Amino acid sequence: MAPPDQNSFWRNRRVFITGCTGLLGSHLTARLVDWGAEVVGLVRDQVPRTRFNQLKLPERITVVRGEVENYFLLERILGEYEIDTVFHLAAQTIVSIANRNPLSTFETNIGGTWKLMEACRRSPLVKRIVVASSDKAYGPQEKLPYDSHTPLAGTFPYDVSKSCTDLIALSYWHSFGAPVCVTRCGNLFGPGDLNFNRIVPGTIRSALLNEPPIIRSDGTLTRDYFYVGDAVSAYLLLAEKMETSGCFGRGLNFSHEKPMTVLEITNLILKLMNKEHLKTVILNQASGEIPHQYLSAREARELLGWRPRFSLEEGLEQTIDWYRSYLQND
Repeated sequence: MAPPDQNSFWRNRRVFITGCTGLLGSHLTARLVDWGAEVVGLVRDQVPRTRFNQLKLPERITVVRGEVENYFLLERILGEYEIDTVFHLAAQTIVSIANRNPLSTFETNIGGTWKLMEACRRSPLVKRIVVASSDKAYGPQEKLPYDSHTPLAGTFPYDVSKSCTDLIALSYWHSFGAPVCVTRCGNLFGPGDLNFNRIVPGTIRSALLNEPPIIRSDGTLTRDYFYVGDAVSAYLLLAEKMETSGCFGRGLNFSHEKPMTVLEITNLILKLMNKEHLKTVILNQASGEIPHQYLSAREARELLGWRPRFSLEEGLEQTIDWYRSYLQND
């Protein structure tokens, strides 16, 4: 993925990223390092095969080991490293794990958010905070697509954790004037996602192994699929324009605005890989999931002038290329 042109806004800016080893976090960290930012990343677990390590990012940023639930660690990081900008990406992001073990999801997603926001409130050098929520924070709604004013109404554990994340972050703007914005994105995909129970990486791996792809649901769930390269650009543009665009205290949707069923995205991946002869296995075993959800990114377009750089097909092709190389070298 060719990086966009250099951006002087980030040169020498001190940035703190929670969740820097994840899919979005590794891409965001790499972009910021390339642009000259001084990045501090919070790392909980050492997972050798991640893209974060493949890119040798631990050698290019300041790594602090610990958990986002540790309030005093967060306060120390913000103070000692004189952080200017915060990207809060750390979360337990797998819906099925949240359904099996909601406690860890609540502690990380909800507890980690209020502790970070409180640490930011007490850190006068922090000028901008971007908090990652999710389209799932909206919960099941009769009117689609979700716009940024749709009520937050999560029902299942992961969805509730994101509704709470969202509300807590914005409460710090309304109550204390914290310089925060919230992002609500669709289902992220892209190079480096090693959670193969997700439909995009799971389908790609199955196709590369000439095995039938597996769908846990009945295949009719409707989702937005959002390429990580466009998500990174969205996060950075939002952070750059927060002060001038009137976005403080708001949640904005980012999406390709091209909803697809799980079966449709699976078939598209197989088509792009010339593996249409593989017959998809539909388990129809998923529970605790929102049937249909997709986003309107109108306000992001109007307030920020944001547009995705990649079509859905282009993003998938780049993702497929990465997994082809990654699995061949496994």
